[in-house]
Amino acid sequence: MKEIMEKYKSLLIQKRYSANTQRIYCHYFGDFINYFNGTNIENTTKEEINRYILILIKTHKISISQQNQRINAIKFYYEKVLNRKKQYYELHRPHKEHKLPKVLSKNEVKQIINIIGAKGMKDRISLLSDNLLQLLRIYYKEYKPKKYLFEGQKGGKYSPTSVANILKKAALKAGIKKKVTPHMLHHSFATHLLEQGTDLRYIQELLGYNSSKTTEIYTHVSKRVIDKIKNPMDDFFE
Repeated sequence: MKEIMEKYKSLLIQKRYSANTQRIYCHYFGDFINYFNGTNIENTTKEEINRYILILIKTHKISISQQNQRINAIKFYYEKVLNRKKQYYELHRPHKEHKLPKVLSKNEVKQIINIIGAKGMKDRISLLSDNLLQLLRIYYKEYKPKKYLFEGQKGGKYSPTSVANILKKAALKAGIKKKVTPHMLHHSFATHLLEQGTDLRYIQELLGYNSSKTTEIYTHVSKRVIDKIKNPMDDFFE
């Protein structure tokens, strides 16, 4: 098992998977090996893998997201490490959910930002507010960060968990009852851009999306934009 795991992780590193993906894949693949303990997993069939996933769904109540991640971790071994054909290990995927992203209003975002004392491998270019720039200059002069603009108590960058906790506390102080996450700010930013008339193509670039289809979901979220759409028939009677 140790030799298999070392080979598995080495390939993840070589293919430049993120540290977080490496951790998740290794954990889930380790579970998979342990389940089939005593057997040669190179000979494990697609049907056996599907039964394994089904057991996880029934007994451990794994989420749709985790089901997909576990399948990806298993497929990585057979398709990348062993270089098997993809068609052979086409495992049953859960039905894709089509949930609209949750967003905050502009006022709610402003409330969170105004709280005093609250604390993948794709480059992103975003917009810097003129008002925020002034605050950042004051902050920089006072705290003089060394490597990262915002550093943790012991130095170094904030962990994703710390950022989420800081945002959660700020939202509570602002009196917002919604469950606020960093990803919600991401979606809210896109929605607010759309509401003020920004072209979807520019929003796609700012958010770093590869497909315009991903950006188009915000047209379903922003009711304000939909309400402003004029029916072409209105021109007939002018």
